Amino acid sequence: MKSLYLLINICSVIIPVIFSFHSKINFYKHWKSFFQSALISALFFILWDAIFTSKGIWGFNTKYILGIYLFGLPIEEILFFFCIPFSCVFTYYCINLFFPIQWNSKTENIFCIIICSFLLLSGIYFNEKLYTSITFISTAILLFILKFLFKIKWFGKLVSAYAILIIPFFIVNGVLTGTGLEEPVVWYDDSQNLGIRLMTVPVEDIVYGFELVFLNVFLYEHFTNKVNSYFQRK
Repeated sequence: MKSLYLLINICSVIIPVIFSFHSKINFYKHWKSFFQSALISALFFILWDAIFTSKGIWGFNTKYILGIYLFGLPIEEILFFFCIPFSCVFTYYCINLFFPIQWNSKTENIFCIIICSFLLLSGIYFNEKLYTSITFISTAILLFILKFLFKIKWFGKLVSAYAILIIPFFIVNGVLTGTGLEEPVVWYDDSQNLGIRLMTVPVEDIVYGFELVFLNVFLYEHFTNKVNSYFQRK
């Protein structure tokens, strides 16, 4: 059981890694862009994670981890910020490759404003609950900045991809939060969240997951475009 969290990471990423080499996908050619984006994103989320862990907002069950720590976090938690984004960016890439999705720009703007407003107001209202407040407010700010200041063109594509990713998300997060286990791998102080769970998953995790994927996709798109621009100049 000490290797459970590690096995969850491996299982979440193994199929995307294998299929990265499929002749019709060739995602391995984009690994450099992905790892550049994942490294930057991971620095932010690892810092957030370390602070929340030190404050007891969440923590990790020693029954399910190897006991190796970096920055006060289990090594498995560090790997989480590379394995899960890899699978999500791979899925986003494949959906765009085989099922090109394009939202109307007006629809994107309206949907983004509604989501940002809801998250921002909810985060302010529940300001005493740190996980809820920080997750909702930071996600709202990130979405607004990238959509309306950086003017990204793939907002609708990512929302569509995340709707599909919700299924594996609940499988992975479900196990981490205790589904099918005597105790959760990751525990939460429910006084710092809304206490609303979908199965065993705190509702905040859905927003947290979206922010994680959104930031990774933004950086991945940025580095991919830089590479494409370089070869076009050549």
